[in-house]
This record gives sequence, C-alpha cells and structure tokens, in this order.
Amino acid sequence: MASLFGDIMKVETSGASEKTAKQDKLTVKGVEASHKMAEHDMKRMTQYKSMVQTVGHSKGLDPAIIAGIMSRESRAGAALVNGWGDHGNGFGLMQVDKRFHKLVGEWDSKEHVNQATGILVDFINTIQKKFPKWPKEHQLKGGISAYNAGAKNVQTYERMDVGTTGDDYSNDVVARSQWFKTQGF
Repeated sequence: MASLFGDIMKVETSGASEKTAKQDKLTVKGVEASHKMAEHDMKRMTQYKSMVQTVGHSKGLDPAIIAGIMSRESRAGAALVNGWGDHGNGFGLMQVDKRFHKLVGEWDSKEHVNQATGILVDFINTIQKKFPKWPKEHQLKGGISAYNAGAKNVQTYERMDVGTTGDDYSNDVVARSQWFKTQGF
C-alpha cells in the first residue's frame, strides 16, 4: 500500500543505537540490530497483522510503520504487564500515554491501534506544517520522532532523534518498519 505520507522504504535510517540493541543482548547496532529486533517480534506481530493492515489502510498510513512502532514500543506486547508499560503511563501495543490521552479500547484492540495511529498521523501532519519544505519522507520520519518526544523536540532533520528514547527512536522505528514491509506488512 502506498502511504499518503511518503514511502517508508525511501526514508534514510541509521537504525538502533547500541543502547537500544542491548535490549536483545545484540552485539550489532544500526539497521542490522533493528532488523533483528523486528525479527524477534515477528511471531507475536503476526497475530496483529490483519488489524494493523485494516487500520493502516483506513488512515492512509503504511501498515509496516504501525508494526514498526508496535515492535519498538511494546515488542508486540511482550514488554507489557497487563497491557501497561513505561512505569504504568504507557498503554497498549503502541503505548498511548495516559497523561496526555484518554485511553480507548483494550491494550491489544483495534480501537487502541486506531487511536494510536491517529495520534501518529496527527504528529506527521504537525511536522508537515512545521517543515513544509521538507520532502514527504523527512516529514514522515519527523512525525515518527514526534510520536515519541513531541513535535517541539523535532527542530532539524539531522538531529530529530536527540531527546527521544535512546536518542534513536525514529531511526530504529524506520528500520524496523522497513523490515516488516519486506515481510508483507
């Protein structure tokens, strides 16, 4: 599916930082580490594939990006305790923050994924308005970064991940999303 927001396969990425890669005790970092972590999540992610595709299509967003965020945020659910992460602030597969949003649905429901994807799309739209001269793929990456750290954190293309979790959020999510795309998401 073509995304209204740019082609995830054309987004430049340096992948996961060493810190992020250590979650899986990997000795590699970068795109290779992001791909390995996505691969580790694939078995769990498969159960959400049709839901991710349905929500992605309804929002005009490549489903692979939703899968990439689910992998990064909750390891496709494996990192959650009763649907919660981030010290009890993040909810669901895509970790919607209860401090900023009214939570919708069960932690692994279509309603949750739809809400979280809507939040992501809102951030992409905000970055498009903030940086109208950026190519679509840069705006897409900026929106992914903003999903983690807010639109105010995105100030330049080159340093958009500074201040995100692991200082690599959009680069890691993009690399994971690209891997999921190659797996039919």
